[in-house]
Amino acid sequence: MVHALQYLDDSVSIPAGVVDIHSFRRWASSDDFPDIGRFWWLGGYVWLDITVEEIFSHVGVKTEYTVVLGGLAKAKRSGTYLTDGVLLSNFAADISGEPDGMYLSNETLDSDRVRFIEGRRGGFTELQGSPDMALEIVSVGSVRKDTQVMKQKYWEADVREYWLVDARRTPAKFTIYRHTARGYVAVRPQDGWLKSTVFGRSFRLTQGLNARLQPVFTLEHH
Repeated sequence: MVHALQYLDDSVSIPAGVVDIHSFRRWASSDDFPDIGRFWWLGGYVWLDITVEEIFSHVGVKTEYTVVLGGLAKAKRSGTYLTDGVLLSNFAADISGEPDGMYLSNETLDSDRVRFIEGRRGGFTELQGSPDMALEIVSVGSVRKDTQVMKQKYWEADVREYWLVDARRTPAKFTIYRHTARGYVAVRPQDGWLKSTVFGRSFRLTQGLNARLQPVFTLEHH
């Protein structure tokens, strides 16, 4: 039986045929899949949230991580950083959905840990396997999913690092969870910096105001 962890609007319905990860993936690649909202298959549950992403605490933060991490990956030629829009499926963890971001090292890309799946209309639209890092940014409708469910599911999916950001309040909270045999362990900050073994660098998220007194976030690294 399929349950909804979040169901915030009656304008979107889950087809009766979505009963497992395989039927969810077929739905996600079909013309009937909704154009708005965020959807995940999570080990027997369909999670959905069709609330609009807040500009500064979600979209702005996601953009900053994309610019910085994507730039690092490109400059170092160390791998590939992908922002949201890519369906990630991991059969061992029984999950399928779109992270806010993920990173694939060259070593992972050259291994059997991941593979790209071509879409019905050409091009690659799905990633199967275990990325090195996954990013989730907490929004009003995703608190339980991001802080509890995905923390367990990404660990089951053997994702080496889970990056979790909650910028809804000041100061913003940025956590890097490192994969261990018994679960994720939060990296201890060192003078405000978080060490990432995946990127081989330390990071911290700072917050300020732009000229219009609107929140602006900066992902620093060294």
